[in-house]
Amino acid sequence: NLDDAPLLAQIKQGRPQCDLINNSMMSHTKYVAQDALETLDRDRLKSVKSAKIPDNQITDHAVGSSFYGACMAYRTDAFGGKKPESWADFWDTGAFQGGRSMCNPDGDLPELEFALLADGVPMDKLYPLDVDRAFKVLTRLRGDIKKYWDSGPLPGVLLSRQEVTMSTVWDGRIADLEKQGVPVERQLNGMRRQFQGYAIAKGAANADAAYQLMDFSLRAESQAALAKAFPSNPSSPLAYAKLTEDERNALAGAPKYYDKGFDTDIDWWLKNESAVTKRWLEWARG
Repeated sequence: NLDDAPLLAQIKQGRPQCDLINNSMMSHTKYVAQDALETLDRDRLKSVKSAKIPDNQITDHAVGSSFYGACMAYRTDAFGGKKPESWADFWDTGAFQGGRSMCNPDGDLPELEFALLADGVPMDKLYPLDVDRAFKVLTRLRGDIKKYWDSGPLPGVLLSRQEVTMSTVWDGRIADLEKQGVPVERQLNGMRRQFQGYAIAKGAANADAAYQLMDFSLRAESQAALAKAFPSNPSSPLAYAKLTEDERNALAGAPKYYDKGFDTDIDWWLKNESAVTKRWLEWARG
């Protein structure tokens, strides 16, 4: 995880130690507010067009290169052959018995969206989030949440040890467990996507090189090559055609899954993150 403070201090002094920054699009937006990123010259990034990067992942200061999805994972041996299909099932501890795990704000944004989806809010009507309603729904599950996870591997550990039967998880974290023979699967319905991307530090000493590397990294071929080595979901829809069917369908970004998920509304979270986190911490203490 990138610690923002030292880098922002270097940029303010006009001496950034790095040129190209790979960070969440939400963090890039925070950097823009601190005047810490170069305004991008789109003509120097030919691959943005050729890779067909989605418009909503192109800003004046950053371009989205991949996303990770928060979704649910469950033990396939826990529910007598039944499979949870939705967040409503995650909340249904009668039909799907056993403990749950959800993330702590140290791990990711509080999972208000999942509570609202469980309560019947349509995916395209989530934002602006109804915070009061979300906490009401979370409270219904609070007694069944055995642990709040704060790091990527923890949901897998809890599921492996059978401490919980279902957990929220980052989508790429389940594949290794499946390879080890742990009876777990992910459900991508209602997945929350958050994009990562590239930006150039304000005052970068090697701006030309940064542009070249960014242009190369955003190519569909480059994104596909990365996805073969690491469970990262390319932002370029063309990258998926360059993968085998098995490689493609292992990724939450595959065309067949894409419409099952939604993009995090960064602007909403930037305005509300600190208030929601404070309320979440009070709520979790009960």
